[in-house]
Amino acid sequence: MLSSTRTTRRRALAATAGIATITLALTACGGGTDEGDGADGGEITLTVATFNNFGYTDELLAQYEAENPGVTVEQVVAAESGDARTNLTTKLAAGGEGLADIEAIEVDWLPELMQYPDLFVDLTDPELEGRWVDWKVAQATTPDGQLLGYGTDIGPEAICYRQDLFEAAGLPSDPAGVAELLGGESATWDDYFAAGEQFVAASDSAWFDAGTAISQGMVNQIDNAYEESDGTVKDLAENTEIKAIYDAVIEASVTKGLSAGLGQWSDDWTAGFQNNAFATMLCPSWMTGPIESNSGGVTGWNVADVFPGGGGNWGGSFLTVPASGENTEAAQKLAAWLTAPEQQTAAFVEAGTFPSQVEAQDSAEVQEFTNAFMNEAPVGQIFSNRAKAIDGAPFKGANYFAIHQTVTDAITRVEVDKTDDAEASWDKAVEAFKALGIS
Repeated sequence: MLSSTRTTRRRALAATAGIATITLALTACGGGTDEGDGADGGEITLTVATFNNFGYTDELLAQYEAENPGVTVEQVVAAESGDARTNLTTKLAAGGEGLADIEAIEVDWLPELMQYPDLFVDLTDPELEGRWVDWKVAQATTPDGQLLGYGTDIGPEAICYRQDLFEAAGLPSDPAGVAELLGGESATWDDYFAAGEQFVAASDSAWFDAGTAISQGMVNQIDNAYEESDGTVKDLAENTEIKAIYDAVIEASVTKGLSAGLGQWSDDWTAGFQNNAFATMLCPSWMTGPIESNSGGVTGWNVADVFPGGGGNWGGSFLTVPASGENTEAAQKLAAWLTAPEQQTAAFVEAGTFPSQVEAQDSAEVQEFTNAFMNEAPVGQIFSNRAKAIDGAPFKGANYFAIHQTVTDAITRVEVDKTDDAEASWDKAVEAFKALGIS
């Protein structure tokens, strides 16, 4: 464990929110001296800030409290990752006051914060080496070797689909048949879109929920989407790979009419689960939880062990310990416990968050787990297969989040808001990129 005595440090962080760049004066306030972990140092309360559903139930946290007398654990859950990010960056700008003892961070905005390692506790612990898949650890490791986050889940992607809507459209509806329809082991995005054209020709429902989701899946298969591996930013106006994805998504979503035209996480998107708005979704393992929670009364969902373009990882998070906390050693101990194989296995069973821990992935409990809501789909085996198809992690540097947002906004203007045509919206994305001042 690290010493809990810290000096005050002041840094400037260029953090991004949407397409705007804001400058935050970040202060890594000195952490107070730990009063121990409760057992021999008095009563303490540890707060854990997460978002969506990490699978950390009250029962799970009560187990930790029982094993660590004197410690009370309180979880604060943001509705979505964007809310958590705003809260984190705002409070970091205020010197860390009001931050939780443990802050969950999503992988796409972790690189921004890794520029400022002094704001977080170095979680390096030789006893935990080998716990996670290598590429997960690499994502949270600074160039000089500091580990800023303990990995929770990863997001290996499959295709979730409404088998009842497939049946009504006269398409194969069992998981093996759907996987074959989409191209099987050699599935491509063209295969996925072609199957969608067959579907919409025979159905009143759309093929997929949101073009931004398709874009995310495609971008995650590019090694260097917006930055070179040394951090050099690619000029969006000359980024032919991203422009090709944008064009393909707009063609499929708007020209071919395959999309329901919904903004993910919006009220309309949530309602779409109830009114047969779409038949398929790109489905990282954690998405099975939101699908179930939004689909009350709808019983047709299933999972196909297939993904266009090969393997893909969407999302996955980390638990960090802000250096400004008063109980950093106790928080690190709790973060290590929450990300142990046993707890992450329990989280997977609870919320579908596929573990990043090697031991958990190989456990019988994960391998044999089926999802009752997903028509008893063997999701443990499916997402294990999908995880094996992931060939490392693409590079996401400090500017990934901001640049990706300009592209996402461009798709939204065309597909959801319908305020711009494809060309005009792309031009706006390029201008928004220039306004970031990072090229």
